[in-house]
Amino acid sequence: MINSLPPLNAVRAFAVAARHQSFSLAAEELHVSHSAVSRHIKLLEEHLGVLLFERRIRQSVLTPAGQHFYQQVNAGLSQIAHAAAALKRQASLPTVKINVRPSFAMLWLTPRLEDFSAQHPDIQLQVITQTQAPDPARDGFDLVIRRGRDDWAPSIEARALFEDELLLVAAPSLIEQLPIEDLDSLGGHTLLTVKARREDWHNWAMHFGQHQSATRVTRQFDHMHRVLEAAVEGQGIALCPTSLLGTHLSSGRLICPLPGLRMPLPRYYYGVVPEVTAHTQVFVEWLIARIAADADASP
Repeated sequence: MINSLPPLNAVRAFAVAARHQSFSLAAEELHVSHSAVSRHIKLLEEHLGVLLFERRIRQSVLTPAGQHFYQQVNAGLSQIAHAAAALKRQASLPTVKINVRPSFAMLWLTPRLEDFSAQHPDIQLQVITQTQAPDPARDGFDLVIRRGRDDWAPSIEARALFEDELLLVAAPSLIEQLPIEDLDSLGGHTLLTVKARREDWHNWAMHFGQHQSATRVTRQFDHMHRVLEAAVEGQGIALCPTSLLGTHLSSGRLICPLPGLRMPLPRYYYGVVPEVTAHTQVFVEWLIARIAADADASP
């Protein structure tokens, strides 16, 4: 496609000359000589195999082919100009870089960012996802959100964000086939786990006074959003932090067979770099307000 493009400098010279209906005026606008414009247009005509201008003594008039070509070229150049202007505006916006784990980004943060952008269109957000411990010197972020405070860089002060719980969820169709009335009812089910949370089933069962066999059939995934996808498809039952359930429960895609068995999890914390910007502080204020609004709206 690119190899079939005509010489782009010649196209630009043609567009300006066509707009002015004059090679001389085009030369003035482009800050080149009259002969340079003439050479560009001749090169373009040779490339296309048609005459674009009818040369007269004091004027250069578009031929019908030239007029048709100009209409399309002008629209294309205008689109390029608008795209470049939009990109420059976006590049000039202040950016807040947020470091989170992948599942938290997909299931909690990203669905809420449209609200921030609507309120603060002059601030651009960049979400950085990683599983390793956050280090601002290495990763170059402005704000970090993590569950717990393990392995935080000394320069980052962890501040409490919100509480969380572990909840049993499953597809309604699966529970209709194999009802779950208590912990003893788990025996016939496939237990879905995420690699980073593979101790959840054992800890959850122990929390409610029952030993969970390490030999029980499980299916393991790399991220929690994959676990939830499998649960929705009826592949098994899952333990999921309530913070990552999103609309799965309210929409009915998943249900909680044992709603009274909720195990507290380490809370979420956030931290900002020492040289916190005003725009990062705006995001923090929005984040705290949004969590409060979510809590008020939660059943």
